[in-house]
Amino acid sequence: MAGQPVTELQLRQELDRRFEGYLQELLEFLRIPSVSAGDERRGDVKRAAEWVARRLAAAGLEQVEVLPTGGHPVVFAQRLRGRRPVVLWYGHFDTQPPDPEQAWEHPPFEPHVREGRVYARGASDDKGNMLAPILAMELWLALAGDLPVDVKCLFEGQEEIGSPQLPELVARERQRLACDLVVSADGGQLSEQIPSLTVASRGLCALEVEVRGPASDLHSGLHGGAVANPIHALCQLIASLHGPDGRVRVAGFYDRVRPLSGQERALLAEVPFDEEAYRRQVGAVQLFGEEGYTTLERLGARPTVEVNGIQGGFQGEGIKTVLPSRARAKLTSRLVADQEPEEILELLRRHLEQHAPPGVQVQVRPLGGKARPYLIPHDHWGNRVAARVLEQLFGRRPVFTRTGGTVPVYELFLRHLGAYTVTFGFGLPDENIHAPNEFFRLASFRRAILGHALLLGALADQGG
Repeated sequence: MAGQPVTELQLRQELDRRFEGYLQELLEFLRIPSVSAGDERRGDVKRAAEWVARRLAAAGLEQVEVLPTGGHPVVFAQRLRGRRPVVLWYGHFDTQPPDPEQAWEHPPFEPHVREGRVYARGASDDKGNMLAPILAMELWLALAGDLPVDVKCLFEGQEEIGSPQLPELVARERQRLACDLVVSADGGQLSEQIPSLTVASRGLCALEVEVRGPASDLHSGLHGGAVANPIHALCQLIASLHGPDGRVRVAGFYDRVRPLSGQERALLAEVPFDEEAYRRQVGAVQLFGEEGYTTLERLGARPTVEVNGIQGGFQGEGIKTVLPSRARAKLTSRLVADQEPEEILELLRRHLEQHAPPGVQVQVRPLGGKARPYLIPHDHWGNRVAARVLEQLFGRRPVFTRTGGTVPVYELFLRHLGAYTVTFGFGLPDENIHAPNEFFRLASFRRAILGHALLLGALADQGG
């Protein structure tokens, strides 16, 4: 290990000494309204990037640079001394829009500390979590004069809009970003008592299907029964996508799906999950899904096709006796290893066109937002190291979870850098991310800083 040995007690004591200052810096960071959606806050996203760059330099990182992307920027930094492993830390400094602002108890970009929590847009997702590894590196440099492993950092300003420029940037900068492991500070834990490591995220593809009937809207009394109704046809198409058992009935849809092993199912079964509490939380009459799988397996380890919206015909109050000329639906598919977005889009297109009812034309248009699924072996060496650190922090071993959402950048790192990503964030499920009154617990902020500091030391002991 480079520099002087550093103990957990020393890290805790130094963190205690600096914590109030670190909290004030977090509040300063949160005041920057770095909303990446739209162009209105483009300058603020750039300002947040510059803030992150200054903080990395102040912590002792080198070659700090704000990299243009053609969209919102990313920030790169490193500190290399020829040691292994080389670890790339990832996170994002952009935020979701604060809408609806009237639902916030305090203005979303005027952070408010109350009862051990800091309330602000971006507090949990991801500024509080993203700042933690920078501060952890500063602790090591203050105590030891160096970092125990070689470190690179890539913090982006466009995650909340799907990281549209990241694929090109990661491919172009693969040599600069080369590493043995990625650690993502964008994530969370199962609860304040139960730590977790996320080993998978689902991929994504999207399309719009349009059903065309008559040349223009018609009087439903004069023409109904003689001309095919596009809404009826669209409903038939949507109904054809699934069977009563919840399985997707698109030919070839499951051909590439990597089946869950007995060990993987056992690991998911260890995750505390109350199905009835979940049903009440989402307000469903009853839970439903693909037969043969638990709710938790269906949420994170099985692929889906969902209808996200339907448009067609008269939408106003009252009645208008119209037979519409067109109807549209937007669909998304969440993918699991080893499904490919382009292939699934083609299978969906073929199914929808082949199942078109008589009297209408069907047109399928792919939409943006394609992403491959991501899966890291639960026993990968990075997970083993992270699990030991989480056990040190929480007093119990973590469970292994899967997220039903999509994190495109993890697959990008694996494809272009050959490096798996360990998710090491400390947000909690109730912290209102993407919703009004988002918050981050100060205890989680402290735990995150200490956790990343301990992880640095543990990775050095691992040595890759």
